[in-house]
Amino acid sequence: MIFDSHGRTLLVRKRGSSFFMQAGGKIEPGETPLAALGRELKEELGVELPSEASCLGRFVAEAANEDGHWVDAELYGFLLDQPVSPAAEIEEVVWVSMTMPPTIELAPLTANQVIPLARRMHLSKL
Repeated sequence: MIFDSHGRTLLVRKRGSSFFMQAGGKIEPGETPLAALGRELKEELGVELPSEASCLGRFVAEAANEDGHWVDAELYGFLLDQPVSPAAEIEEVVWVSMTMPPTIELAPLTANQVIPLARRMHLSKL
């Protein structure tokens, strides 16, 4: 869960998909979840993973782009003060406010677990 200084969270849309979700991807053999996140952020957004990224937990949901499959994700959260630029399979990025409901199509994990968690985190800081 990538936040900016305004409390918004970053969502990405992969090429060929209508669903917005968190940046990240599959863990390669021998990789830790955090190392995979660092690699994916560099490939997809051209940013370095900040050292203060903290684990927010493990979440499971139906996959957005693969019928009959599930996503098993370790979610990390951090503040990002670097510009992002969509690359690799990422076609679009958006910053979503936690005070306004998103008007975009969200992946199940994002809609049902991540956005509610982000809202709780945002509210606890007010």
